[in-house]
Amino acid sequence: MKKLKGKRVLVYGLGRSGQAASKLLHDFGACVSIYDDDKNERSLFCFDEQPLLHAYDMVVLSPGIKVRGNAVISGFQARKTPIVSELDLGSSFCKGTLIAVTGTNGKTTVCSLLGKIFELAGKETFVCGNIGLPISSIALKTTKKSFIVCETSNFQLETSKSFAPKVACILNLEEDHLDRHGSFDEYLRVKNLIFQNYKSSQTGVVNLDDKNVMNLKLPKKLLFFSLNQLKKGVFFKNGCIYYGKTRIISIDQIPLIGLKNYQNVMATVAIAIYFKIKPRVIREAISSFMPAPHRLNYLGEKNGVKFVNDSKATNIACVKMAIESLNSKNLILLLGGQNKDLNFEKLFMEKPLIKKCLCFGEAGKEIASVAVRFGYDAESFETMEEATRRSKQFAKPGDLVLLSPGCASFDEFASYAVRGQIFMEIVSEG
Repeated sequence: MKKLKGKRVLVYGLGRSGQAASKLLHDFGACVSIYDDDKNERSLFCFDEQPLLHAYDMVVLSPGIKVRGNAVISGFQARKTPIVSELDLGSSFCKGTLIAVTGTNGKTTVCSLLGKIFELAGKETFVCGNIGLPISSIALKTTKKSFIVCETSNFQLETSKSFAPKVACILNLEEDHLDRHGSFDEYLRVKNLIFQNYKSSQTGVVNLDDKNVMNLKLPKKLLFFSLNQLKKGVFFKNGCIYYGKTRIISIDQIPLIGLKNYQNVMATVAIAIYFKIKPRVIREAISSFMPAPHRLNYLGEKNGVKFVNDSKATNIACVKMAIESLNSKNLILLLGGQNKDLNFEKLFMEKPLIKKCLCFGEAGKEIASVAVRFGYDAESFETMEEATRRSKQFAKPGDLVLLSPGCASFDEFASYAVRGQIFMEIVSEG
């Protein structure tokens, strides 16, 4: 991987990861060409409009590029051109200790918390990966003393072959991104790749309560976390999080709401304890943590109605966890956007307590019809703005309005963050 001088390399995908990979390759003397499915990028001087007509020593793939059914990738595979993930490229140049966190939900929260804990403990720390800072962009800044906390998505793992973190954590696994992978079994296989290069010196941190996680092919050396009391590991008991007999933190000191976030905190504690961070430091970092935006964020109360922004909830599992965490008897739920081939019957068949469903976007009518079939009061709207305004009109004092869409945002918004921001602006109006 490191002998790049003079090699002809194609970087496929020009998002942040592709740009970072291009710079890293260029720094090591590679002859870099670029390709993107978005032909608006073709004005760049090194853009290769017909990459299959040229010979390359290697193709570096950005995580946003869909592999299944991709003719360009199939073409390179047929001629046995090495295809390298940006994750593998960046991590191969990292020095220090690499920690990886994956799962369907909670990755950003755990990585952000870990970053704060390691920094407070005086460690040189880089938080990167799916959280927004490509690992290729920080690789050359790392030293042997560095701790690299990498949020690792299924998109990044899909073509990974050499990624080998010192500690890897799987938080939870539920149906998501079926439009990308084709089946839940394939999604699970891809997630399991985080352990593919494990050696005896490496450790897995896993959620003992998650049957999908526990059914994976796991390494022998494991550290568990659970909402149930354990003899060994991190667990929840009497409103506190413990490691063995050591009380780490009370939930009253955690500025995050809901059981799903307590599981996130337990995973964080397990990793920090593994690296011998003192409980005092862990407690201080967690208690002063500022939650990432658009993740079960309480927006306050207006006219007796509470509002919560959970725009990051882009799958059904996350919606379920949000409903359970808030435990409201008067919940008005905003659902919708661009469905990722998920079956919303799996939400409503469990009979969650919902006063009214306001569905919107590309999947709005579909979700509303499923909700009505299961006996729920539901309406559908063309846009999230219309659904949000209807919630403000409908809600009575004592109600709670929750935006937890269960869908991607791309039918209407550039990202879940833009969707959440618009929701917040509408909520704050008059």
